[in-house]
Amino acid sequence: MPYVEAGEGELLLFVHGSLCDYRYWQPQLAGMEKQYRCVAVSLTHYWPQTDTPAEMPFSWSAHADEVGEFIERFGMGPAHVVGHSRGGCVAFYLARRYPQHLRSLTLADPGGPLQIAGRPTARLPETVNALRARAAQLIEEGKVDEGLQLFVDSVSRPGFWAKSTLSFRTMAIDNAHTLARQFRDPLPAYTPEDAADVRAPVLLIDGEKSPDMFRRTATALDSWLPDARRATVRGASHGMNLAHPAAFNRYIDEFIRSVGPSSQG
Repeated sequence: MPYVEAGEGELLLFVHGSLCDYRYWQPQLAGMEKQYRCVAVSLTHYWPQTDTPAEMPFSWSAHADEVGEFIERFGMGPAHVVGHSRGGCVAFYLARRYPQHLRSLTLADPGGPLQIAGRPTARLPETVNALRARAAQLIEEGKVDEGLQLFVDSVSRPGFWAKSTLSFRTMAIDNAHTLARQFRDPLPAYTPEDAADVRAPVLLIDGEKSPDMFRRTATALDSWLPDARRATVRGASHGMNLAHPAAFNRYIDEFIRSVGPSSQG
């Protein structure tokens, strides 16, 4: 897996979400390299991997496994893992499957539906699925900017795409080809039983202006996880680590310090 790194200390690993890659975490690497060995990965199929075989499956489950293998091969002991959006779901299942590789877990606006006891099987609303199908169709028709605007605004807030930085827009365009494949690989629903399997300390971060679906997920996981705490980045939406990196970084640093040093660090 391609990755970038900066700094020395305990391993702090960042896992990106939809339309992103390791470039998404530049404000975190720049802001936290004095305290940690910061590593940001690009999951399979995402930039700069432009020649991934078409037959290689696009899978959140495979991504969780490959991050686990990455930590093992990196050889720095258990990691403090941060996952954003879809990457939050990947990191959640990483924590369930590879508890030996995690020192702590931070989930920033984790993606995926909630399964509430006594209710029908959790699925995204049909209006959301229709919007995403339209976004993927626009991209496949070559109307990349229109498709990305439709999707990005839906997971952040209206007008976000138009106001986003050139670096973010470039990154999203570089990864636009992954969106249709992602929609064919829906994220699983979070359940209380699955959350009970996560033994690492967990920090849940949301943006004050994040869409309700992300804030509901953070609220539910806060009550389901055995060892969880919550933080909200004021004035920020889904991309809270880019909009207010100092606050985002501070929350993570304070959380990691509260967890204490790794016995292998």
